[in-house]
Amino acid sequence: MPFIIIFVLIVIFIIIVSCIKVVPQAHAYIVERLGAYQTTWSVGLHFKLPIIDKVAKRVLLKEQVVDFPPQPVITKDNVTMQIDTVVFFAITDPKLFCYGVEAPMVAIENLTATTLRNIIGDLELDQTLTSRETINTKMRATLDEATDPWGIKVTRVELKNIMPPAAIRDAMEKQMKAERERREAILKAEGEKKSTILVAEGKKESAILEAEAEKQSAILRAEAEKEKRIREAEGEAEAILKVQQATADGIRMIKDAGADESVIKLRSLEAFERASDGQATKIIIPSEIQGIAGLAKSVKEII
Repeated sequence: MPFIIIFVLIVIFIIIVSCIKVVPQAHAYIVERLGAYQTTWSVGLHFKLPIIDKVAKRVLLKEQVVDFPPQPVITKDNVTMQIDTVVFFAITDPKLFCYGVEAPMVAIENLTATTLRNIIGDLELDQTLTSRETINTKMRATLDEATDPWGIKVTRVELKNIMPPAAIRDAMEKQMKAERERREAILKAEGEKKSTILVAEGKKESAILEAEAEKQSAILRAEAEKEKRIREAEGEAEAILKVQQATADGIRMIKDAGADESVIKLRSLEAFERASDGQATKIIIPSEIQGIAGLAKSVKEII
């Protein structure tokens, strides 16, 4: 009998412990009573009635990521390609998530595939390759609206890979190679053009500097020549002044010595002799000087 009581107590203890539940952070528990939805447990300590209550589903409330396999899609210009998508979502209503749709992940995958085909079907190949952001935005809006009744919030959709057919990839690589070669040729031509311009500008600047240097040199030579001529003129003027001064002094000395007119005329004759200096072939002598020629000869004979 004691063993039966102990056994019953153990069973009761196990039942009581099983009715105590602790919900961890970022989780929610869906509780059903006799098969019908009863309540949703959030974070904390909870109790349930034994046997008639049960935790039907444990729901993770963290943002989740689902990477779906590549889906075949056809573009507007009839090019078939493979595109795989990544969907980021979070469960906002655990009750709707449990009872809104059967197999929510499968539903999201199929919905993603059909939405992607609808969007890509309106775009050509080039638009598909260059409009990732537009496609992502449209898919997120469509999926978010469709999953609201399921208690799911789609926060982000990304196209992971876009894989055109091999022939298209080869053609695109050739096109990109040709484009790169064209850009390289353009850059090379622009570089040569800039180089030619810089060389021409350098030559022009050099010619301007040479012309400026030549101009300065010519100015300096002209100034030197001017200075030389000024100094020569000053020298000649000074020499003439000295000669005139000497002549004036000589005349003054003769006059102070009391020389008569004959002596003065004789001195004039000597001046003409010095003027000829043996270089002149013809000298015109004034008539008044000719009259004293005989006087000069007589004076010479007397001396």
